[in-house]
Amino acid sequence: AGVAEPEFDDDRTGAFSAISAIYAKPGIDANPAIVRRHAEILQDRLRDLMGTKLVRLYGDRQEEILVTIDTRKLGSLGLTAGQVSAAIAAADTKVRAGQIRGRSSDLLIEVTGEIKSLERIRNVPIINGVSGGIVRVSDVAEVARKVRQPAASLAYANGTPAVLVAAKIEDAIQVDKWMASVRAIISEFKVELPAGLDHRLLFDQSGYTAARLATVMTNLLVGVGLVVAVLLVTLGWRAAFIVATILPLASLMSLAGLQFIGIPIHQMSITGLIVALGLLVDAGIVMTDEIRKKLEQGAERLSAVRAAVRRLTVPLLASTVTTALAFAPMAVLPGPPGDFIGAIAISVIIMLSASFVLALTITPALSGWLLKRPDASAPGGMLVNGIRLRRLSNVFGKSLHLALTFPKLAILGALILPAIGFGAFSTLKAQFFPGVDRDQFYVQMKLPSGTAIGETDRAVRTAETVLRTYDDIQNIHWVVGESAPAFYYNMIADQDAESSFAEALITTTSPDATEKLLPELQRALDKALPQARVTVRGLVQGPPVNAPVEVRVVGPEIQTLKEIGDDVRTIMVSVPEILQARTQLTGGEPKVVLDLDEKKARLAGVELGSIAGQLDATLEGTIGGSMIEASEELPVRVRVGSGGRGSIDALRRTDVVGSNAQQQAAGGAYPGVPLAALGSVRLVPAESPIFRRNGERVNTIQGYVHRLVLPEEALKKVQARIIESGLTLPPGYHIEVGGDADARNTVLGDLLAVAGIIIALSVATIVLTFNSFRLAAIAGTVSVLSMGLSLLALALFGYPFGIMAVIGVIGSVGVSINAAIIILTALQNNAHAAAGERSAIAETVIAQSRHIVSTTITTFGGFLPLILAGGGFWPPFAMAIAGGVLLSTAVSFYFVPPAFALVTRRRSCAAADSRIFTASPEAAANEQEMPEGPRYLAAAA
Repeated sequence: AGVAEPEFDDDRTGAFSAISAIYAKPGIDANPAIVRRHAEILQDRLRDLMGTKLVRLYGDRQEEILVTIDTRKLGSLGLTAGQVSAAIAAADTKVRAGQIRGRSSDLLIEVTGEIKSLERIRNVPIINGVSGGIVRVSDVAEVARKVRQPAASLAYANGTPAVLVAAKIEDAIQVDKWMASVRAIISEFKVELPAGLDHRLLFDQSGYTAARLATVMTNLLVGVGLVVAVLLVTLGWRAAFIVATILPLASLMSLAGLQFIGIPIHQMSITGLIVALGLLVDAGIVMTDEIRKKLEQGAERLSAVRAAVRRLTVPLLASTVTTALAFAPMAVLPGPPGDFIGAIAISVIIMLSASFVLALTITPALSGWLLKRPDASAPGGMLVNGIRLRRLSNVFGKSLHLALTFPKLAILGALILPAIGFGAFSTLKAQFFPGVDRDQFYVQMKLPSGTAIGETDRAVRTAETVLRTYDDIQNIHWVVGESAPAFYYNMIADQDAESSFAEALITTTSPDATEKLLPELQRALDKALPQARVTVRGLVQGPPVNAPVEVRVVGPEIQTLKEIGDDVRTIMVSVPEILQARTQLTGGEPKVVLDLDEKKARLAGVELGSIAGQLDATLEGTIGGSMIEASEELPVRVRVGSGGRGSIDALRRTDVVGSNAQQQAAGGAYPGVPLAALGSVRLVPAESPIFRRNGERVNTIQGYVHRLVLPEEALKKVQARIIESGLTLPPGYHIEVGGDADARNTVLGDLLAVAGIIIALSVATIVLTFNSFRLAAIAGTVSVLSMGLSLLALALFGYPFGIMAVIGVIGSVGVSINAAIIILTALQNNAHAAAGERSAIAETVIAQSRHIVSTTITTFGGFLPLILAGGGFWPPFAMAIAGGVLLSTAVSFYFVPPAFALVTRRRSCAAADSRIFTASPEAAANEQEMPEGPRYLAAAA
């Protein structure tokens, strides 16, 4: 009984797109209630804007009608604050009064007397005296309109008290257009503001979005330029023009596909186009080069196109499907990570599908029309035919013949780099969620629980003074008493009505300045505010987590959980990488306990439960009715004044009234009994709140690390220290890992959840392509080797192994297999190569090398802008794919042909043995006369 109704709130994550402040101008002492009312006007207007999802106010000071009672006077009358509140509520006639229902009409009934002014409240009768006199509210209390004290929350905009108005945009709404409408609303609103108030837009998401999209578009243009340049150099201008036509056509088809499935044009979808940029021309390059080779062999144009399309349809389909399957886990990734990176995978899959369709339709048509047959009298130069490095080609041919001569040694050599890559995996830094290069960060400050908001406010002013000493800091906006409005998508709003908490949103001059300030500010604020736990937090990618390092102790008993949590916290802070640590179950906060004598209370005519209710009504107040003023409804709160509830001595002097007090008051007796007469008052530690996770009681120990420290590395050391300490857990208790590690495991689990289906579909695709398990095994081995090569690329360039690197390695598997598929299908379609002739195998591979090298370089060129973009998010992803594809091409040249030669040799040997076994006696006798080598050649023939 008395517990408030549960609240379900699912708007605790996600960034606000616009944050503005309404405040008094310098030198103006504005009423906080007036500021709040104008903030509510702006809030209503922003809510009405199409595309607005949520608008919240921060630091708005609530207005109320405060009835400050005199406890002595009230006690002498035998009344309580609750009874005064009930009298006011009963006098407020804003209630139903029935209805007259006649034959011809129905009439509503209204009783006059609703509260419309302070004077009406003052004149409300409380009790009738023995002589017929009436005691009114004004006789025992003061009535005034006031701002509620203490404030539930406070807000500051660059040191000025303000009310923050934060608006969040709906999904799939274009932020720049929405913000243009917001600015128009703000412009009209500022004109209507009183002379003493001002408005300022503190945060505008569209600026960051526009800058990011501009960078992405620049990367896209650079990628297109690199791809076209590579095509021009490797294929010549005619072939380059044919293949380049795929870029705009595939892009337009992809945009239509994204629009059809409801994915807007944003950073991730455009980045998906960049990722697919180097991949979508692969099919076109292969098709164009194949048609040109047919023309060089003297085929007619239509015959060349027909033959090329027939030969390449299956391998191009296989390479498209395997690449799409490699990106499929990202496309079906659930939750916030899927919302964040799923658009990349979907964009890639759509563009690859579009490029495959174009490679079988538009590209062959243009190739058959525009490509010229080679003219011996006018062979043309690089501009016509592309670059031809004959010396390098000769060297490659000799090395390929050497590899086919010693196939086992060649395969062993091809395995060296992937093996090094797998071995280097343990040396990669485990930074699963990278940091963000941005000119913003935030500061969280927590004082001991139970700290008054005024004391927290004083600590905020001290922190503000420290922050203002740094020239690189431009803006500082504080919210005291609750979480500040988030300006980044994974910030968590998990503090409500917490007077000991404050959070600052800070803007710097540049991302580099942010990285420089983070460690310096942490040291400075720790020194200036030793009584507070201050955490300076930079922005990071990934799912929202409360702390980077978390250890959860799960068990049934609160006290045991607290003791184990304290031990774990002590161990955690002993790790140098841990900046600070805290436990959920703290305890120890002071609490006032009344030890009352129940017999004395009964003699006074009051019960213990009644005393608790009277104290709550007297100290915190009771709402009795409301006053309507224009569009505002002001609650009427009845309670004692600030002097009567600000100390333990005031509590001892508080009177409680018995159930028979009114009758005693009529006889002239003093019915009120001071609380001190009924027992003693003492200060004791309070019990901690109970936290549950998945139905079990839990104590979470949260650790914060330095900016340059990887959470995974810190967690490993914490776990090692826990083991070294010999910490033993009672039966029924266990330890779990949370924070970044838990989020990482969740994301990896979701990625790998569909791995079985994806692998099965990929294997089926490859087997059906070659109609051979052996050749499929060769292609599958190349895909596994590509993982090692991706890891090697990450290790060589010093990139950490995080979520984007994982996605890049997975994507590399599907992309890197394309070269192997092209080589194997060409070898399979060549009868002499399929028979195991080394020269035929070498010639076939050399013939395919031109477009394989071209596709490899264009793929690398497509990812190069993301690599050069810098930061911790895109480069690991791009390097994992581009580096894996680049290195796997070399492996494909020196692994696939020797492996194919070994497979065909064994197949030929098996066929020969079978033929000898089934031959006639005469044939067998003839073959027995032949030497060993010619016997097998004859059988093969």
